[in-house]
Amino acid sequence: MQLHVARLCLDCNEVHDEQDCPRCGSEAFAYLSRWVPAPERRLRSRPTSSPEAEVYRELIAPEQEKAKPKRGKLLKRSAVGLSMLAVAGWILRRNGDEEPRSKSTSDS
Repeated sequence: MQLHVARLCLDCNEVHDEQDCPRCGSEAFAYLSRWVPAPERRLRSRPTSSPEAEVYRELIAPEQEKAKPKRGKLLKRSAVGLSMLAVAGWILRRNGDEEPRSKSTSDS
């Protein structure tokens, strides 16, 4: 019996791996791995990548790289455009405020 499937019956303390306790028929159980840590089952860890996965990534990567700069460029362009409009509005408003003052001082 493997530790990760071993169950302890809470009524009669029987260890089993079935849905119901084979001794008393109770459905109340707790997994033994709750108290006893299960060691790593694999002797070697899985490889992080396979050759097929690398080929797939290479096929997808150009599309993702093309999509990301467009969003970045659009964001940068819109930020620059908005700041230019704000500066232009500020300059025009400031010029509009200065003209009536100069006319009113020259009229007096």
